[in-house]
Amino acid sequence: MTLRIFDTATRSLRDFVPVREGHASIYLCGATPQSQPHIGHVRSGVAFDILRRWLVVKGLDVAFVRNVTDIDDKILTKAAEHGRPWWEWVSTHERAFTWAYDQLNVLPPSVEPRATGHVTQMITYMQRLMDRGFAYEAAGSVYFDVAAWVAAEGSDYGSLSGNRVEEMEQGETDNQGKRSPQDFALWKAAKPGEPSWPTPWGEGRPGWHLECSAMATWYLGDTFDIHGGGLDLQFPHHENEIAQAHAAGDDFANYWMHNHWVTMAGEKMSKSLGNVLSVPNLLELVRPVELRYYLGSAHYRSVLEYSEAALQESATAYRRIEDFLDRVGPVEVGTWTEAFAEAMDDDISVPRALAEIHNAVRAGNTALAEGRTDDAAGIAAGVRAMTAVLGVDPQDERWAGGTQTSDAPLQALDVLVAAELERRTTARTEKDWATADAVRDRLIAAGIDVTDTPDGPSWSLKN
Repeated sequence: MTLRIFDTATRSLRDFVPVREGHASIYLCGATPQSQPHIGHVRSGVAFDILRRWLVVKGLDVAFVRNVTDIDDKILTKAAEHGRPWWEWVSTHERAFTWAYDQLNVLPPSVEPRATGHVTQMITYMQRLMDRGFAYEAAGSVYFDVAAWVAAEGSDYGSLSGNRVEEMEQGETDNQGKRSPQDFALWKAAKPGEPSWPTPWGEGRPGWHLECSAMATWYLGDTFDIHGGGLDLQFPHHENEIAQAHAAGDDFANYWMHNHWVTMAGEKMSKSLGNVLSVPNLLELVRPVELRYYLGSAHYRSVLEYSEAALQESATAYRRIEDFLDRVGPVEVGTWTEAFAEAMDDDISVPRALAEIHNAVRAGNTALAEGRTDDAAGIAAGVRAMTAVLGVDPQDERWAGGTQTSDAPLQALDVLVAAELERRTTARTEKDWATADAVRDRLIAAGIDVTDTPDGPSWSLKN
């Protein structure tokens, strides 16, 4: 089966054909660490981690580059507001992002380049654009000449985002030589008190868009497979990356993939709306594996509408998978089903993949209830394979063995309750309602809530 992905640039599903056979190259726009990461930030990390894992199990050697924008207007503003050095501020929050990715089992990138470490590559890139007539210097800053590029043969400016050039203003024309509101900064002249680096055009610091074009091509070459990021990056960031790269003579990315937002009450999660939910705060409500399951459960191109009820519902769904594997006991990782593979090859359709996992769990619970333990073990091995692709295999040592808590007393309680629930399931199968009711009443009296689901009974401690 061939993986098909939705390419934002062509607005169509396309067969994924890598530049190099047996290899896949991905550049993902990573963090601008100005503050603590919230789930709107890390959803992108989870979505592209699932893509990466699927490419790996399909036999591809994946080069995965996720950058850090470690110099930016917002970083400088935040640091100044808190009276901290900019480099300390960004490092503190970069560590917070790394921690959040690790908590959610997002694999480390092949390389994680920082903008401040690639000024040399940016200078070279700007010189190429100047030599080709698509950039100019003005009062120590360097700007991309949008009009010159739009007039050039082969220009595709605006094609990614679907915007008209005359509507793509990126700041008013200033008094420092910027020619047009459409032009954007490749390099910003130094201001008093701000960090700066030397260039042939004077001291200054990188423009946001230049960073990614320079770093992507430095690590992956002038043509690579996939460029990814959040939907809000289509314009101006990704549109301007394409303009720079194509104007410089690079083919750049063959496919563009964008994940949608996390919203709350219908509004995009952002600092300004005051509806930020940080990863540490949410991990007080659910376990890391449950938060990852939740963030990855919607299709990456769909809005994920956050509510605590939705989060808890998702966590309960994950526990059904976990409970089944706990009842079966340790098994080796097997192979996924054909339906699961078809879902993943269809633009990484995780909702369909999860439906297949839960179908398998229901079949496995039926096998257990009927005493077909070998069949249940075979199904469990397949469930492990499928959940591993999504990074949520309950029996992976990453999740401390897959029990509902790493606390030893509760692990022991889980074993005892599972045995009681199995006795109750057997009694119900045999229509021995008195025994089934007695088991349930005994558990309730002990402070344990029992919920009957299509995948079998689950339990939780009463609040």
